[in-house]
Amino acid sequence: MSVDATDRRLIAATQAGLPLTQAPYAEVAGWLGLSEEEVIARLKALQKRGIVRRIALAPNHYALGMTANGMSVWDVSDERIGTLGPKIGALDFVSHCYQRPRALPDWPYNLFAMIHGTSREEVEEKRKRIAELLGPDCRAHDILYSTRILKKTGLRLKDRKG
Repeated sequence: MSVDATDRRLIAATQAGLPLTQAPYAEVAGWLGLSEEEVIARLKALQKRGIVRRIALAPNHYALGMTANGMSVWDVSDERIGTLGPKIGALDFVSHCYQRPRALPDWPYNLFAMIHGTSREEVEEKRKRIAELLGPDCRAHDILYSTRILKKTGLRLKDRKG
């Protein structure tokens, strides 16, 4: 799954986000000396190959009034997590959901789901909905509330020049 020099330059140019213009792909194309069509085709190919996971809008949930945010953690039966995890991840109030290995004996949780709300009471109501969906397949759960905003970024590549 090799990435050529042009793909690497494209990733480096867009990894912090697309420009907020009417024609973002055309602007990126101008930066790189490519056509807009080639930028779009290359990004689609990178996505299809799994090198780029997604191209998406990432709103600031704090600016939208979603100031109560909690990472809910669940001890779900291993036999059912593959079925239940996607159901939790599909809920409109869960921004991301993933499976992680347990760290026994101190950390029995293997399913994580970030819940957003305008108050802790709202988040707790949403957490109850998840508990109902998981039912008896959930043996324990907890929630870790955010106390401050940290800068979130993905992998950053340096733009290699020749």
